[in-house]
Amino acid sequence: MIVLGRIIGPFGVHGWVKVHAFGDGPDAWCAMPQWWLSAEAEADAAEPGKWVPYALAEASLHGKGLVAKFASVIDRSGAEAIAGLYVGAPRESLPKTEADEYYWADLVGLDVVNMQGERLGKVSGLLSSGANEVLCVRDGEHERLLPFVAQVVKSVESGGGVIRVDWGVDW
Repeated sequence: MIVLGRIIGPFGVHGWVKVHAFGDGPDAWCAMPQWWLSAEAEADAAEPGKWVPYALAEASLHGKGLVAKFASVIDRSGAEAIAGLYVGAPRESLPKTEADEYYWADLVGLDVVNMQGERLGKVSGLLSSGANEVLCVRDGEHERLLPFVAQVVKSVESGGGVIRVDWGVDW
């Protein structure tokens, strides 16, 4: 399962919800017939009941966010009941990424190495800062936050398990 975002609350009184998307391109999800919801972002797809499919009645971009309506959620109370749940989908149901586009799940766990060949750590997660995404890079107890922008991230070799960055080891 690829975690796509999180339901942040109800939107109106007819069962619509506001969704915080993790990453760019949530408009592509609008064509998916169903989304899967879970209380845990790291829920194992093999565990029954961790990810529950919800038929998507409608979804659209709304301002800078996304709103969605599930067929089985008919009112505000139903929308409130699913607030806080994570939205995910199996990889095979997601749109293919373009060159230099990545799902966050593809980046987590990759080693981060600077241009001098010094290992900075592994990607433990990502944050959305509004201006750009931010790589959370952990090396033991030390954590670095690196902007996921072209000036810093020079290459992503997902097959090789490495992200190369222009970032000093002492920054």
